[in-house]
Amino acid sequence: MNQSVRGFVGVYRADGGPIGELRYVIGHMLGTAQCSLCDITHTWRRKPEWDAMVARLGVPFELRHLNEMDADVAAAVAEHGAPAVFTRTDAGLVLLLDAAELDAVGGSVADFERAVRATHPA
Repeated sequence: MNQSVRGFVGVYRADGGPIGELRYVIGHMLGTAQCSLCDITHTWRRKPEWDAMVARLGVPFELRHLNEMDADVAAAVAEHGAPAVFTRTDAGLVLLLDAAELDAVGGSVADFERAVRATHPA
């Protein structure tokens, strides 16, 4: 990874916790809730290939729900929307992948990794 990259932060378009996750699951089944980052990281549980990909990146990868954001992440989401993935650098958060780019990955961890590495080669 590029020297200036201290890690990544992915923000789901969903609240965390039992109520938030239940609300998302029901909304997803009804077609009223969609989060492409959720599709990349999870099926009914977190994908093992996601964990393997994060290990290959070699830097921390935080995942946050809308109700679990720190002030800097909340400010970035206010500007760019969610779902989104940001690069954490010494200068702050920089948008890496927006909702449309995450949609284009189609739930694939491998395609997500290629998208990240296209911007931040190992």
